Amino acid sequence: MMEMMKFIKIDENSRVPKYQQIIDSIIHNISIGNLKMDEKIPSINMFSEEFYLSRDTVEKAYSILKDRNIITSIRGKGFYISRTKLISKVNIFFLINKLSNYKLRIYNHFIDTIGANAHVDLQVYHCDETLFLNLLDKNKAAYDYYIIMPHFKTEDLKHVTLTQKVIKALEEIPTEKLIILDNVKPELKSVQTEIFQDFENDIYFALKKGLDKIKTYEKIILVYPEQSVYPYPRRILHGFRKFCVEYKLDFEILDKIYDDMILKKGDLFITIEESDLVNLLKQVREDEFKLGSEIGIISYNDTPLKELLGITVMSTDFKIMGETAANMIRNKSRGTIKVPFNFIERDSL
Repeated sequence: MMEMMKFIKIDENSRVPKYQQIIDSIIHNISIGNLKMDEKIPSINMFSEEFYLSRDTVEKAYSILKDRNIITSIRGKGFYISRTKLISKVNIFFLINKLSNYKLRIYNHFIDTIGANAHVDLQVYHCDETLFLNLLDKNKAAYDYYIIMPHFKTEDLKHVTLTQKVIKALEEIPTEKLIILDNVKPELKSVQTEIFQDFENDIYFALKKGLDKIKTYEKIILVYPEQSVYPYPRRILHGFRKFCVEYKLDFEILDKIYDDMILKKGDLFITIEESDLVNLLKQVREDEFKLGSEIGIISYNDTPLKELLGITVMSTDFKIMGETAANMIRNKSRGTIKVPFNFIERDSL
C-alpha cells in the first residue's frame, strides 16, 4: 500500500477539489497499470494522514469510487480495486420512465452508437417521483453523464413532465453532464443539452400531412388512455384538438377501445397504446369491415409489426434520438435538438 502512495498526486494549488483529485489519480493509475484488480488500497485514515487531508475528503472520494464500482470494501479487511477493464471508459447513467418497445429502441441505438468505450447503466423509475429521486440520489456524482427521460404521474394518473422536487434534483447535476431526452419543459432552465419530441406540434403537423386521406372519413376518434399506468403527455390531446378544429372535422376522444365497440363505416381511429390497437383490429375483422376504406386506423409510434400489418403510423425517429444522444457525448457537444416526427402512410388509411 505504501508503494501505491507514491503514484497518488495531490496538487495543493489546483482548483480541482481534493476529493476529485483522489478519484482522478486512482483512476489514472489503474488505467496505466500501476494499480491492479483486487489490489488493496490504503484505509481512509491512512490516506488522510499521508496527504494531510481531512477524513471527510477521502471518505467522499472513496464513496464515489465505490458507487462507480471502481473500488469495493470488505468488512474487516479494507478497500480493494474492483474494476479495471471499464475504468478508462465513459460512465453513463441512463434513466428511463418505462421499459416500452420505444424506450428500448432509443437505448439500443444509443448503445450501438456510443461504442465500446462507454459503460452504460440502465435504470427504470416507472414514472414514479419517489423512485426517480432515490435512484438519482444514490447515483449522483458517480457518473460522467446522466441521460434522463422525464415523464411522471400524479396520484390520479395524470402525466406531468417535471415536479419541483425533480427540478431541484436535476439542478444539482453539473449542466455539462446532464442530457434531457424525449421530453422537455422550460422550467428546467439550466439544461444545455436536450433531444426531444414536441408532442403537441408533432401530432398536429403529422396529421396535416395525411389531411387529404383523413378528411374522407366521417369521424376521427382519438383513443387517449386517461388512466394508464404510464400516462401520456396531454399535449398530444391539444395537438389533436387543434388539428380537428382548424379543419372542421368531427371528432371524439375515448379513453380506450371498449369490448363490443360500436364501429361505423367512415370511422378513423388514432390509437396510442398497443392493447387498444390489437383490440380494435380484432373487432374490425370480426365485424368484417374493410380496413383502410370502411374503417381507418392511424397508430402512434412505429414498430416492425405495424409495418408488417400495414398500419399507418405517426412516429418519432427513435433511431435518430438514440444516435444523437450518443454522438453528443462522443463529440462533447451541447445543444437543443428536435427529433423528426414522421407520418408513414400504409394500407390502414
